Amino acid sequence: MEREEYYKNIDRVYRLPRVWSNRELSKFAHLFKGSVANVSGWKDIDKEGKHYKDYFTNASEYVITNYLSEVKGIQDADKEIFLDLTKPVPKELINRFDVVFNHTVLEHVYEVHQAFENICLMTKDIAIIVVPFLQEMHADYGDFWRFTPLTMDRLFNENAMEMMYCSFNSHENASVYLFCIATKNKNKWQDIIPQSKSHIDPFKKGQHRNFVGCHAIRNPNTEGIIRKILRKLKGALVRG
Repeated sequence: MEREEYYKNIDRVYRLPRVWSNRELSKFAHLFKGSVANVSGWKDIDKEGKHYKDYFTNASEYVITNYLSEVKGIQDADKEIFLDLTKPVPKELINRFDVVFNHTVLEHVYEVHQAFENICLMTKDIAIIVVPFLQEMHADYGDFWRFTPLTMDRLFNENAMEMMYCSFNSHENASVYLFCIATKNKNKWQDIIPQSKSHIDPFKKGQHRNFVGCHAIRNPNTEGIIRKILRKLKGALVRG
């Protein structure tokens, strides 16, 4: 996996995990055909100059849902649905889409179990959900939750879906997102989507196993103390 794509002075709280999750989406979005919904997608922008619609190159339909009907048309999209994730999903939207995509929304919905259920009900096959694992509290409109890989796995299972893939960024001193793909048709995708949902970091340092979030906050003071101790031990061994 390439890690040099994240330039040195990138904002590590908001932009780095967004860029990372965009890279993850680009690995998979082209696999999916049919109708795609970006749930609570606002303006559908990826914050790198593109729209998320551009990622789903084989979709036959792309729909954006949002909560505020008074801003109708702001997405400049042909199809636009207004949906309140805190309430049961309308019957006409159950199994309406082949793919439902939801990016960093659930942490802002206090009724998170209802919102998650709605997302799972709306798809007949695939759900792609991006959530924060570690990030500073943000947004005037509410910031209530953080998620672990085990949480996501359990939420999908409770909604009759199987999480096949869950990854996370592991850059030092940066916010951490989870990127998760779940399906209602595992047999269809088991040879196409990697079955990987470990909480162990694939990037190793030395002989230690690294876990999700373990690099998020670097402690230079502790590192300095450890280096001093090691230098003293080395000096003692040389003298001895």
